[in-house]
Amino acid sequence: MKSKTRLTGRVIFKGDSGYESARKNWDPHTDKYPKVFVFAQRTQDVANAIKWARENNVPIRPRSGRHSLEVNLSQVNSGIVIDVSNMKKIKLNKKQGTVIVQTGNRVGRIAKTLAKQGFIAPFGDSPSVGIGGITLGGGIGPLQRSIGLISDNLLEVEMVNAKGKVIRANKKCNADLLWASRGGGGGNFGVYTKYKFKVHRAPAEATVYRITWPWNQFEKVLKAWQKWAPFVNDKLGSELSIGPKKGGNVTMEGLFLGSKSEAIRLLKPVTCVGTPTNKLIRLLPYTEAVNFLLPPDPVLTQRTSNQFSSGFARKPFPNKAIKSMRKFLENVEGGAGFFFLNWGGAVSRVLPRSTAFYWRKAKFYVEWNSSWINQAEAAKNIAIVRNTRRKLDPFIVGSYINVPDQGIKNSGPVYYGANYPRLRRIKAKYDPGNVFQNPQSITPARK
Repeated sequence: MKSKTRLTGRVIFKGDSGYESARKNWDPHTDKYPKVFVFAQRTQDVANAIKWARENNVPIRPRSGRHSLEVNLSQVNSGIVIDVSNMKKIKLNKKQGTVIVQTGNRVGRIAKTLAKQGFIAPFGDSPSVGIGGITLGGGIGPLQRSIGLISDNLLEVEMVNAKGKVIRANKKCNADLLWASRGGGGGNFGVYTKYKFKVHRAPAEATVYRITWPWNQFEKVLKAWQKWAPFVNDKLGSELSIGPKKGGNVTMEGLFLGSKSEAIRLLKPVTCVGTPTNKLIRLLPYTEAVNFLLPPDPVLTQRTSNQFSSGFARKPFPNKAIKSMRKFLENVEGGAGFFFLNWGGAVSRVLPRSTAFYWRKAKFYVEWNSSWINQAEAAKNIAIVRNTRRKLDPFIVGSYINVPDQGIKNSGPVYYGANYPRLRRIKAKYDPGNVFQNPQSITPARK
């Protein structure tokens, strides 16, 4: 390949040693073979990689946490993968209440580092997710009702555009790009290298909880949870997981930024339902509360592939929706199931159009997944997830870009709602040639 620009950073071509381990993703069945991986050590390495890719007409995929839930969104055949996972600086400014993090950081590392310094950094349900992907897609999690989505706390970004030029976006400069970066999804506008967030003082202590019920009580528990969770105190985040009938159970966990006695009182409407087999409600130093909610989650030793889908519910699931859930849960096994997260609070106080993340008015978020080890089971498992989406369609709106489902046709309005046309215009401004694309990326608006 002839090229003016030289690749810098740690460069691994197809055929080099280390290529197979560079190909590994969270999903073990990655079937794409990129031409080259560039593990960027600094912003300039990213710029060089983009310029090199343009000169050689090679498709680009950015990657940070290797945690993409769809098997092939962060790799592409004969392309270049710009992996930013080595860029890990974290710079806290206590006086200003801000933190600048490089894009290679994982959520758990940031949350735990800041907790030790007495600050809250928002997180989701896994410590190994890259801060880049989770932020750009919105960033949901158990703290969102207190402090908003991860992207609601985003103040500034540094990004390398399609020409290999480093640009910044904040309220004063490239404000439209900042707007789009708050929920417009990764891999659409450029390769991001730095994020500046506002941070919040952490309480000295927080109450964590985990309650478990037998699987056959899931309907009772879900009905109680969905009536209660969206309206409870804003300082209480609640995740409800329902495993498969075969070997699964029902677990409600989360945290309350307050006392144990108050948590017990607030949780009562759900804990008094059915016969819980396990009940843990514990006041912990805030640092330990973060560790409790973000237990180790190894990325590259997964054995199972997954198919996910997701949506937002504006009112409680009626019996008809719960019946479709039951059918799904009776037919899947392994690490499959349903996951719910309560909405409201700070998330719903932001208007749907004031950031790219549109789905503000929901009562709860829901996702479901099927998993398999043997590739021969893939088609059957993918089909059951997508079929369940069709059945739940009357009861949900939209879908969460960070839990992508390539079965969704014309996905733009499903992920971004009424914000999609504006995102297309911003795409046309910052990436008119559609250099940054994947099977569900934003298409530039036509002039």
